[in-house]
Amino acid sequence: MNIKPVSFIIVTCIVVLSQFCRASANNNGDSVRKDSALQIYLPREVTIEDDSLKLGRVSIIRGEESLVAKASEIMLGHFSLPGQKIVLDRSIVLSRLACNGISASQVALTGSEEITVKKQHKVIKGSEFVEMAASFLKKGLSDGSVCQAKPVRMPKDLFLPMSDKDVTLSPHLIDSAVPNQAKVRVSVLALDQVGDSNEIGAGIVTFRLKFKCRRVVTLTEIPAGAVIVPESVRIERIVTDYPEPANWSPPYGLIARHRLPANTVIQPNMLGSIKPAVAIKRNDTVIIRVEMPGLIVTALGKAMQQGCAGECIKIRNIDSQRIIVAKINEDGTVQPIF
Repeated sequence: MNIKPVSFIIVTCIVVLSQFCRASANNNGDSVRKDSALQIYLPREVTIEDDSLKLGRVSIIRGEESLVAKASEIMLGHFSLPGQKIVLDRSIVLSRLACNGISASQVALTGSEEITVKKQHKVIKGSEFVEMAASFLKKGLSDGSVCQAKPVRMPKDLFLPMSDKDVTLSPHLIDSAVPNQAKVRVSVLALDQVGDSNEIGAGIVTFRLKFKCRRVVTLTEIPAGAVIVPESVRIERIVTDYPEPANWSPPYGLIARHRLPANTVIQPNMLGSIKPAVAIKRNDTVIIRVEMPGLIVTALGKAMQQGCAGECIKIRNIDSQRIIVAKINEDGTVQPIF
């Protein structure tokens, strides 16, 4: 007996039978959908105006009038955050329907497998805050040494409820504890019913500043104790992270504390003032001067140390031979320190 033709016939019959069963099932499913009390179409994406997600707002419902009215009011959730998106799938919809007494057998769902629901907002992007703050900062900075302002901390997008009221942006500078930073707060203002402006949101932008400064560089080697003169240094203009001191001036007339090689950037701690010439030498006779309200007393003394104006040295009173400590005055007299 030839087995191969028989096997082929059996396989063919099984395939035909499975296709018939599948077609039958599809036809039955279509008839169920057409005969269902509710037909609900789920779009892929929906935008609504308020916070409540009711089934009637996020889908298209057809069917018996009483069931349509009931299903339309079924709550599916609420928005809790600005810019939030809520994704609902078919199982959630069927579950909420069942909780409200509408079984899955009464419902035919068509359309998307999932629906994404967004709330309609007016959005002020973070980049708009930055643009407004940068323009304000450029005009408002009184310090002409600022040459760069780079935003380093920017606000997120601000989502506002849809409204027919116009909003305006109002920037102003706020305090910053960091000397090379500037902070600008951009307020979002809207008019109320009486015409007053109220803040309904804000964004803060932080900028890192760069400054135009000067520095002094040696042209040639400067030995320790030498006086700084214009011919020995050059002044360069640079950009730095911190502002130049308000009392900055060229260091002409100061002396080098130690040897400064050529092309050295001079720092303040490398220089010192020229010490005044010695005003009193040891064993010099000096006038001891004591001033009191309505009275001036003078005496002769002998210096036991040398010193300059402003320094304190030991003085022996010639009359009493008493040793005192006195401060040297600019005119060469000494004033006892009591």
